[in-house]
Amino acid sequence: MEFLIIFFLISFPLLGFWVYKQLRKKANTSTKIMEYLIIVAFCISILLFGFGLMLYGSHYTEAIDIVDGGYSPFALEHSLTLVTFFALAMFGIIKLWLKGRSVPPLLFVLSLIFVIIGIIMSIAVLIQISSNTQFYDSWLFFFLPVTYTVTAFTLIFRCIGEEAISATNKHYSNKFLNYLNTKMANVSHQPVFVLVFLIPVFVLIVAILVLFGQEVNSITKVFTETTTWNFSTKTHPPFLDHRGHYLCTVAVCGDPTIVKPLRLGKRHGNELIVNRQLLVANAFEELISDHFPSVHQVIRRFYDRFGYPLSKKINTPQKSNMVYRLMKPLEYFFIFCLYLCTEKPEEKIAKQYAL
Repeated sequence: MEFLIIFFLISFPLLGFWVYKQLRKKANTSTKIMEYLIIVAFCISILLFGFGLMLYGSHYTEAIDIVDGGYSPFALEHSLTLVTFFALAMFGIIKLWLKGRSVPPLLFVLSLIFVIIGIIMSIAVLIQISSNTQFYDSWLFFFLPVTYTVTAFTLIFRCIGEEAISATNKHYSNKFLNYLNTKMANVSHQPVFVLVFLIPVFVLIVAILVLFGQEVNSITKVFTETTTWNFSTKTHPPFLDHRGHYLCTVAVCGDPTIVKPLRLGKRHGNELIVNRQLLVANAFEELISDHFPSVHQVIRRFYDRFGYPLSKKINTPQKSNMVYRLMKPLEYFFIFCLYLCTEKPEEKIAKQYAL
């Protein structure tokens, strides 16, 4: 079995290179190797990026367990804008890579603009993922924007050099066109011309995206309407503790007039909102743990098996309110036990989840 895995890992890239070599017969061997390595880097980067999105796919309004994953660095409702710009940027990369200056002039300019927009997007993504206050796998998003940016700059410098040589040898009878051509032949002036056309093309793409339901400022909202990331402007519910009490969810998600949240608390280093019912339940669990540890282990195992999955289903105010009301009889029973077996029951209740 191990031999088959090793054989596959070695043969698959070699087979891919052979196929690519046949498609690019006109290119020299060193160019083919470099291009193939870039393709492999892009494929791996895209896979890692996709895997990162699988781990970090939760909306900022969801109460999540950090064991299961994290919050998305991109607002899902505005993701079409980001995907569109990425697709256009990759289109520009491919066109400039395969054709260079041999494409029609307008397509060349558009491809160059798409590539530059892609660089801006890549830098924004890198800044976005550079700060994540809760999670440690954000490196999964790192490779794609870096691979794209390095490739894009390489292509731009190559195309600018080719265009400078080509423009130097061109002369127009029209004085105005000849003046523009002379300016374009100057490498230092070329970025200015590209930027002049970049803004109207960008506006046109945004206008088309608006027709498909995106907002005018979706390109900024895709980064800002998130939580725990660098551009994030939204807060999130307290994290669900993997071994926590499902009443934590009730205290967070329920109607405040019903579940009556009291204050902030802390469990395993994470802040959470607590109410009286949660404090009483945790104090009762502590009481059982102190006096009947074996019984507590049985109760804990039962809760870990059924309570945690239940907490993931309490995801609306209505469900939280219902659970709060259903727990009221047990809350009174817990209070009765605490007052029966504890010298200072209210102090024991108050110290739960202390900051």
